[in-house]
Amino acid sequence: MGSLSAAASESLPPLPYPPARRDESVVDDYHGVRVADPYRWLEDPDAEEVKEFVERQAALTDSVLARCEERERLRRQITALFDHPRYSTPFKRGGKYFYYHNTGLQAQSVIYVQKDLDGEAEVLLDPNILSEDGTVALSMASVSKDGRYLAYGLSKSGSDWVTIKVMRIDDKTPESDTISWVKFSSVSWTLDGKGFFYGRYPPPEEGVELDAGTETKINLNHELYYHFLGTHQSEDILCWRDPEYPKYIFGISVTNDGKFALLHITEGCDPVNKLYYCDLCSLPNGLEGFRGSNEMLPFVKLVDNFEARYSAVANDDSEFTFLTNKGAPRCKLVRVDLKEPDLWTDILPEHERDVLESAYAVNGNQILVCYLRDVKHILQIRDMSTGDLLHCLPLDVGSVSGISARRENSEIFISFTSFLSPGIIYRCNLATEVQEMKIFQEISIPGFDRTEFDVKQVFVSSKDATRLPMFIVSKKNLKLDGSNPTLLYGYGGFNISLKPSFHVSRVVLARNLGFVFCLANIRGGGEYGEEWHKAGSLSKKQNCFHDFIAAAEFLVSNNYTNPKHLCIEGSSNGGLLVAACMNQRPDLFGCVLAHVGVMDMLRFHKFTIGHAWTSDYGCSDNEEEFHWLIKYSPLHNIKRPWEKGSGKSCQYPPTMLLTADHDDRVVPLHSLKLLATMQYILCNGVENSPQTNPIIARIDRKAGHGAGRPTQKLIDEAADRYSFMAKVLGVSWID
Repeated sequence: MGSLSAAASESLPPLPYPPARRDESVVDDYHGVRVADPYRWLEDPDAEEVKEFVERQAALTDSVLARCEERERLRRQITALFDHPRYSTPFKRGGKYFYYHNTGLQAQSVIYVQKDLDGEAEVLLDPNILSEDGTVALSMASVSKDGRYLAYGLSKSGSDWVTIKVMRIDDKTPESDTISWVKFSSVSWTLDGKGFFYGRYPPPEEGVELDAGTETKINLNHELYYHFLGTHQSEDILCWRDPEYPKYIFGISVTNDGKFALLHITEGCDPVNKLYYCDLCSLPNGLEGFRGSNEMLPFVKLVDNFEARYSAVANDDSEFTFLTNKGAPRCKLVRVDLKEPDLWTDILPEHERDVLESAYAVNGNQILVCYLRDVKHILQIRDMSTGDLLHCLPLDVGSVSGISARRENSEIFISFTSFLSPGIIYRCNLATEVQEMKIFQEISIPGFDRTEFDVKQVFVSSKDATRLPMFIVSKKNLKLDGSNPTLLYGYGGFNISLKPSFHVSRVVLARNLGFVFCLANIRGGGEYGEEWHKAGSLSKKQNCFHDFIAAAEFLVSNNYTNPKHLCIEGSSNGGLLVAACMNQRPDLFGCVLAHVGVMDMLRFHKFTIGHAWTSDYGCSDNEEEFHWLIKYSPLHNIKRPWEKGSGKSCQYPPTMLLTADHDDRVVPLHSLKLLATMQYILCNGVENSPQTNPIIARIDRKAGHGAGRPTQKLIDEAADRYSFMAKVLGVSWID
């Protein structure tokens, strides 16, 4: 293990926190409960006072990072391991193969095309030439079925806003098409390649200048359009909107045979959707007949409630196969004929314990299904007509990170990763008698030896005796003497499962700082299906915090570490997780890294897409739900631990809040308000405060919620947060 040195209070002097104005007049009445919000002014990112607050906090953080001795060594080592080629799962359209590739330290990955797998690959689109600093990212790419056109989405500075452009593939000529104000959308081409469906929000009012990504205005009135190639966006056909329900979000997909457009309607983040369809072949004049018309497409309602999730797998004319969780929290495959919409048949029933995560039609009449069993993936080939098992595809312990499969192809590509495997792409030909998973591409990292590490899965008992899986990654021959520096990561929300994956920075932590890395699969996620998700949401959200605290206590009681050397980390909903646990058990952790967290649980629904999260959290506008939220909202539960009878020695752990100025998903005000509140309650508002552990924020510029961040920004952030962690835990470098 790494050598352990001085404690945080000895290695970093008390910090001169910049004072922030408190407006005590801002008080809200929530169903008879008055709640002060003295830092409401921090909600305006354009205010000069807010910009000054951010600058002063950034300067303070820079002064702390300058004292973190391992920062440059971490940056150099992470950079060295990052410098290896990476590939995405290839996909086939119009007889050509397409994939993303990064040579190592390129800011953004590049799209390549090749005519066959033995041919020479050519650069199709390199986003690195679109900005000097690499902050323009490819957020989506869709190739028309005939392989003639590429529609691609560009986002700036990590924002969720996307601009769609079009390129002719054969000669790589850009077309004039430009589609703006796109958000939460895919691109779905019609079979004829004349155009595509997409989703967008209304543009800002004329004359309003907007730095897309820094605004906090709520996203309402999503709309679906169809764009004909070669036309101006103003001529696009409005296919669907529903002003009666301004919070609805619409997604659309065209079936593989081109006959139907399927409309998915969601309101929140729950795995439920309404499902409508439009028979494109029945339109008398096709989509052209709607040009210049105010008439929307004649969608037929197949499912008109939010009881379950429906995702199309395949269709034979009007007969559809769907993946659904209707009456099956671990999901199943069902079949229905649109001509008999009340008659649904189970094709592949729900498994007794495994979660059916995805299904792909392939090789004519077969389905590739991917199950999750105790947070490890299993792949099977099944008969589409009967659901019968045909073959099991062998996989190591880890995660399927990508699948490329189409019904008309017998060839499939599968990307695999694990804690110790940076990536393997398998190619499998289902037309042969023996289905062999052949390695098509394997990523290798110079200087990384997987045999130096151990990975194991343990099961932890939570407060209510629920059994929780947790992965533990460490150097081999780890001594369980209770002193190992340890990093515990969690999420626990929105039906999202945390699966084994490879991270360069975690390898460096284990190898060069002696860290044990742990991934806790707590309730609220999707690891065991919808029941597991619901057991950690709404009125049961506290279960997530109990689970994560139980995982931390397991690591201490089983002598992996001790509270002074245990760091917790989480992002987005995981940022909420670690902040809530920090409030509830400040004595249990030696460091907290909270990325882009939802910290103000009473007002999150008022900004950008926050209203969609009420499906997981509830909403303070509802009296019952307000009482759930106020109990754990990080912003509203900061208490001075030394006043609880714990003695002067008890304080909050060293804390770094991480956010970014173009995060328009979880807007920066969450972290800024929490930062100001913590610094005041624990430090500035107390004479001779016992709080000597640092409370700082890393506020990135020209970056967003995480997606599209250029490689150098990823490296710099990892070096900053983990050098801070090493400093406050008192851990030094091992060569």
